[in-house]
Amino acid sequence: MMPVGGDRAVRGDRMRGRPAGGTRQAATSMSMGRKHRPDYLLVILSLVMLSIGLIVVYSISPAMAAAGKGSSGQFIAHQLIAVFLSVIAFIVAARVPLPVWRRFTKPILIAAAIATLIALVTPLNPSYPAHRWVRLGGFSFQSVELLKFGLLLGVGGFLATQAAKGQLDNFTSTLKPLLIALLVIGVIVAGPGGLHGQSDLGSMGVIIVMLSVMAFVAGVPMKRLAMLAGVLAIGVILVVLPSDYRRARITTFLHPEENCQTTSGYQACQALIAVGSGGFAGLGLGRSVQAYGYLPEASNDSIFAVYAEKFGFVGVTILLGILLMFFARIKRIAERAPDMFSQLLTIGVLAWLSIQALVNVGAMIGLLPLKGITLPFISSGGTSVVFVAAAVGLVFQVSYYTAQQAPRKSESSGLKKETSYDYSRDGRRLRGAYHPNPGSRARAQKTTP
Repeated sequence: MMPVGGDRAVRGDRMRGRPAGGTRQAATSMSMGRKHRPDYLLVILSLVMLSIGLIVVYSISPAMAAAGKGSSGQFIAHQLIAVFLSVIAFIVAARVPLPVWRRFTKPILIAAAIATLIALVTPLNPSYPAHRWVRLGGFSFQSVELLKFGLLLGVGGFLATQAAKGQLDNFTSTLKPLLIALLVIGVIVAGPGGLHGQSDLGSMGVIIVMLSVMAFVAGVPMKRLAMLAGVLAIGVILVVLPSDYRRARITTFLHPEENCQTTSGYQACQALIAVGSGGFAGLGLGRSVQAYGYLPEASNDSIFAVYAEKFGFVGVTILLGILLMFFARIKRIAERAPDMFSQLLTIGVLAWLSIQALVNVGAMIGLLPLKGITLPFISSGGTSVVFVAAAVGLVFQVSYYTAQQAPRKSESSGLKKETSYDYSRDGRRLRGAYHPNPGSRARAQKTTP
């Protein structure tokens, strides 16, 4: 017998597009795709890091101008434009539904390939002897950032599809295409500039880590991943050994004090001097010394060292705490993502940004070899800031549809089922993720002592 008012509830369910009645499991499945309050703390932390980057770039602009690297207002103007474009990129990524992004993966990858080819034929800049930028007048664009974004979407969709088919352990249909793609990308991105490559081993490392973590989370067997890691390790050795400056960077990392006056070790030594000069509380905003031409790439690759010089141990602790909170929010969203594609997308962003932060900070304090890797949201550089913001925009969109609790993995496959988003606007805005039965939750709260 249906309770009083039950027919009204059924009609209401039908009008909202939900199943009339059914099991608790069906209701929970539908609730996975309902829109709720997103993770605004993720946005706040992103804005805080963007603000820190603006403050540091503004404070070192006079020093960089005195070192003959441009006018004082040029650097802050460039960063303000980058922040403005990044806000637009975030809004677009957060508003365009994920299924649309998934459908446009191929055009994005094709655009990245075309941009990479244009970069390979663009005349070299004497200051940066590598084919990494597309330069059109005063505009410059680093194609590898678009490539990271495209691979995030493409590999996420590919692995989600293979998981739905149960083909993750199939070498021919899953691992072989990934391996071929990585080898081709590696030749183009990490190949020496003289061989018509971008000579960007750092970005290639970020791509490898990002895709490997996505494959691991998707459920690719460890034996297959170990095989892939072995092939990639051989490729890295073949890329590093023939290159004099790459071997020199390894030597500098192992013996930094012996190479401070050489080209390969100068930046690493100056970065250590900047970090050490900060002391406990830092020298202050307007008292940086290393930015006056001593520390190369002070506004982008070496910005963490300048920040440490200005704000000291206290400031570094606060910044690292913000980064850890930021990555923890992304991890939380990934654990509660409603389907395999959105989970892989979020995990890919987490791997991308966290490995860049780790390499940048580690290189500046001498724990890792020096690489030209930017610190997300803080380093100056328009292309990097824009695509990092776009990636975080995708994660923010996923946070609209997270479950209240991290769903348990299937015992048989260990994979999360593919579900679909419900993009209808029903006006519901709840704190946290949507609860499948709000009435039962309210009753539980009343009965809790």
